[in-house]
Amino acid sequence: MDADSEMQTVHRPLELDPKRAGRLERTPYGIIDIGSNSVRLVVYDQLGRAPLPRFNEKSLCRLGDGLAETGLIAADGYRRTVEAVRRFRAIADAMGVSRLDATATEAVRRAANGRKLVEAIREEAGIEVRILSGAEEARFATLGVISGFFRPDGVVGDMGGGSLEIAEALDDRVGEAWVSLPLGALPVESILQDRGNAKKRIDAILKESLPVSLARHTFFAVGGGWRTFAKAHMLANDAPVPVVHGYRIAAADARFFAKSVLRLSPAKIEALPGVSRRRARTFPAAAMMLDRVLKHLAPKHVVFSALGLREGWIYSQLETDERYLDPLVEGAQLIGLPAARVPDFATALVAWTAGLEKERTPAEMRLRVAICALSDIGWRDHPDIRAEESYRRVLQFPFIGLDHSERAFLAVAIHARYAGRLDAAYLSGALGLLSPPERRRAEILGRAILLGYRLSGGTPSVLVNSRLLVGPKRLRLEVGQAARVPDSEAVAERLSLLAAAMKVKSIEITQIETGHSLLKIRG
Repeated sequence: MDADSEMQTVHRPLELDPKRAGRLERTPYGIIDIGSNSVRLVVYDQLGRAPLPRFNEKSLCRLGDGLAETGLIAADGYRRTVEAVRRFRAIADAMGVSRLDATATEAVRRAANGRKLVEAIREEAGIEVRILSGAEEARFATLGVISGFFRPDGVVGDMGGGSLEIAEALDDRVGEAWVSLPLGALPVESILQDRGNAKKRIDAILKESLPVSLARHTFFAVGGGWRTFAKAHMLANDAPVPVVHGYRIAAADARFFAKSVLRLSPAKIEALPGVSRRRARTFPAAAMMLDRVLKHLAPKHVVFSALGLREGWIYSQLETDERYLDPLVEGAQLIGLPAARVPDFATALVAWTAGLEKERTPAEMRLRVAICALSDIGWRDHPDIRAEESYRRVLQFPFIGLDHSERAFLAVAIHARYAGRLDAAYLSGALGLLSPPERRRAEILGRAILLGYRLSGGTPSVLVNSRLLVGPKRLRLEVGQAARVPDSEAVAERLSLLAAAMKVKSIEITQIETGHSLLKIRG
């Protein structure tokens, strides 16, 4: 069996598991990333498939400053790094972190005193630092993209402070080809400051070291500089979903924006919305590299990833079975089920909504399962604001495993689940990301879930004793004796909302045991 066949036969479960979502034995996990520009601590709620950050802080130590000239990490950056790691260790201990890993990349790898720094950290903070090779950097950054998207296919570029790593993401594996180039933010910043043609110098390095055989239709952009680029582009273009992860634009648009950035003065760059003061200095370097890499590899689209080396490291620590859990479904149930009144009800909803429309792909099924997991997130809100508040939460929750159009689909469906109207003005941006069939499917799914809650009172035993039968011109709700409110106005009203979304005019409620008709409505 070849590799492609093996990937297709791997079991990728999409089932909800309330016990796993609500387990109490999860303990925080932390990782310290010692980069060429900054040192960062991220503490996650767990070491798992969809870890949620509990704490995220960085110290701008700029270990790579002057490294090319001296071959050494400067004394100031050296000392600040040790102090930052000591502080991060104290925070992690106070948070009860069960495991704290630490990795170091290009600057520590290249510096003559890099290993001395690692020794100092071990002595003063009690932390073992793993110095990653260029190959490991490329691999873990690509695993981060694999962990954060649904079966990605493309080339991953991770631009850090000291280097640029490029490798292939091929569904669930990292491709054989990879490169690590000395084109991180700090060295490119130096190139831009030198006299001469910076563009030609960078192009020459890419031509010599970056094989065009790595080119794919999609380029996944990883790293703080490129995340800032995405934020600035989103704000400049009034993007409807204000989330970097999964932001997708045409490569031509990315290059156009990059060139416009490179024409700005330092003062204007610092004033750009989305660009922090810390990032302003190296922002032109990020723009320049994105422009030149896209020119060299010529992809059709750029997708920005909030996940990279750290998340790839986490993904690599998981058991094989856990790696194949769906990241969106896992994240949705970790957020939705513990907050629900009856966590088991979401599982019943998954089965109850399965026959609404034919799902052609697992990608469509996973969206429905995630929506069922999130279907009770607004129950504590006032009824007047549930639809809008739930929509806005879902639109901006830190989910992974989805792009912006899929995020919009989830948010619109949850809005419909809370009886929200699709002509609400605040929906216009999200609806613009969906095709007419996708809008219709989101509304149908939301209205069906609304009906399911009203019919059963959020009780699984009542819901499983009912079913929806959908025909080309008829919608029939069959209920068992456990559902003793089928003729209520509230149920009929919500059934009518579902029928309207499905453009069905004939509605009927019947009793399963007797076949007796309890309600008929014909348009």
